[in-house]
Amino acid sequence: MNDLTFDFASAVVLITGGGSGIGREVARRFLDAGAIVAVAGRRVERLEQSLEGYPAERAAAIAADLSDAPQVRGLVAEVLGRFGRLDVVVSNAAAYASGAITDLDDDAWTSLRATNVDAFFHLAKAALPHLAATGGNLVAVSSVSGDRGDWGQAAYNATKAAISNFVRALALDWGARGVRLNAVAPAFTLTELTQGLGRDEAALAPFVDRIALGRPAEPEDIAPAVLFLASRGARYITGAVLPVDGGTGASTGQPHL
Repeated sequence: MNDLTFDFASAVVLITGGGSGIGREVARRFLDAGAIVAVAGRRVERLEQSLEGYPAERAAAIAADLSDAPQVRGLVAEVLGRFGRLDVVVSNAAAYASGAITDLDDDAWTSLRATNVDAFFHLAKAALPHLAATGGNLVAVSSVSGDRGDWGQAAYNATKAAISNFVRALALDWGARGVRLNAVAPAFTLTELTQGLGRDEAALAPFVDRIALGRPAEPEDIAPAVLFLASRGARYITGAVLPVDGGTGASTGQPHL
């Protein structure tokens, strides 16, 4: 059985955090579906690696600090200047921090909020008018940690909760203008950020124990859900935060017997 296939021929897609992990896989899936894709992030060499093997006329790597409002406005302007339109935005750039709130210094909180929340704010503000012009849509990568609490992750949980509720509220504000906003909410996913833990079977076991499907996610599990929400097949879905969590959220929290 094949994965779902999508047709995004000639659609212009902007993906933040496109240099690795979920963002890289999402970029490649859109390119495979015929889209014109711009990936953005701080490290242009990683962005270029995400686009290797794809036609240069359909792929652009753009260096930008997504937490900086002028750079985000410049990013959107550059995509419009190169490709003339904007059909889909995937807000994926994210950072992670854990530990007791009393141990999290002010600079760490500022950095976490800037990457996870401010970047979304700047991107949505810059992109939504252009998505309204094309009847486009925005898909954010949130987290199951934005729906409930985790031990030792209060700051991270707060930032992801902000993204989920940003999506819901903006869906109300922009629906009448023809723009859809949705989010996917993965659980523990094997990416470069988690690769150390992912290689340690003992450390990974408590996470797997909470997952109904018995394994952590990989970027290949998350990307199709992003493409679905961006597709015409989801044309009557907006304001949704779709769990892509292997059944993590199905549990009440009782121990696995």
